[in-house]
Amino acid sequence: MEFARPWLLVALPVVAALVWWRWGRGGDPALLRHPRIAVLPRAGSTPRVRLAALLPLLHAVAVLLLVAAAAGPRIAHRSEEIEGEGIDIVLALDISGSMRSLDFHPQDRLESAKEVIRGFIDGRPHDRIGLVVFAARAFTQCPLTLDQQVLKGFLDEIQVGLIDDGTAIGLGLATAVARLRHSQSPSKTVILLTDGENNVPTLEPTTAAELARTLDVRVYTVAIGREGMVPYPVDDPIFGRRTRQVEAKIDLQLLRDIASLTGGSMFQATDPEALEAIFTTIDELETARYRTRVSTWYRELLAWFAVPALLLVALATLLGSTWLRRIP
Repeated sequence: MEFARPWLLVALPVVAALVWWRWGRGGDPALLRHPRIAVLPRAGSTPRVRLAALLPLLHAVAVLLLVAAAAGPRIAHRSEEIEGEGIDIVLALDISGSMRSLDFHPQDRLESAKEVIRGFIDGRPHDRIGLVVFAARAFTQCPLTLDQQVLKGFLDEIQVGLIDDGTAIGLGLATAVARLRHSQSPSKTVILLTDGENNVPTLEPTTAAELARTLDVRVYTVAIGREGMVPYPVDDPIFGRRTRQVEAKIDLQLLRDIASLTGGSMFQATDPEALEAIFTTIDELETARYRTRVSTWYRELLAWFAVPALLLVALATLLGSTWLRRIP
């Protein structure tokens, strides 16, 4: 805990000294004068009398608490200057039906990609990262954010079937680039992950790549899986889920062209280890130095001092005017 105005705390010793002086003076002077006090019966000390002597102490404690409240007690949660590496990154993830292929055993392509992306996010705490998903259409799953927990929560919700099936690579790339159009970062990056060919006639991938180049966005393309026959899960109404071999096609040349046009690189991952190595490489390539001061967030504690002080004053006033009232 700290105080916003610690210089006010110098009043505490003064108040404490006054309380000690007042307390050390003993009881009040006699309120009744009589020429022969000896004839009066000697009054014993009652609980009411003893409590009445505590009323000044209640006021004194209330004053001490009010002085502490005026000093601005608070708890600082973070205050630091950070110098490190940070960029704006948008991940464009293919969630078409082919991402269920099981050539990334024991998981399918999509779950393997999500697991590697999760580790990538953990390794870049000072980057703003966004998430776009696409199949036949594309939409922003999570805008650029520094909140890793929120981002990973949106990542966990991704599954095949959220969008009509298809592979609109151009639309997915354009949506990701659009999330960076207002970015002021010295480095803007899109990581495009797909396992197929552009088969939705909406926006040509090369047109989206031209847009990225115009906005100074570098695109890294990642081909997930291998071409040829791959295992794919099929739900049979009689025999249940089983696996059969299907042919997978990936437009590697298109991905090379997109990366080359924007100054990025193209990678192909045929297993989880290769995919993780690709993200490690991208992590090392995409860095930008920055220096910034993180704003400190304070939790104010004034109420914890002021409220008890006001309650003590109210209690002392109530007792002094009722049960502990003094009659002249």
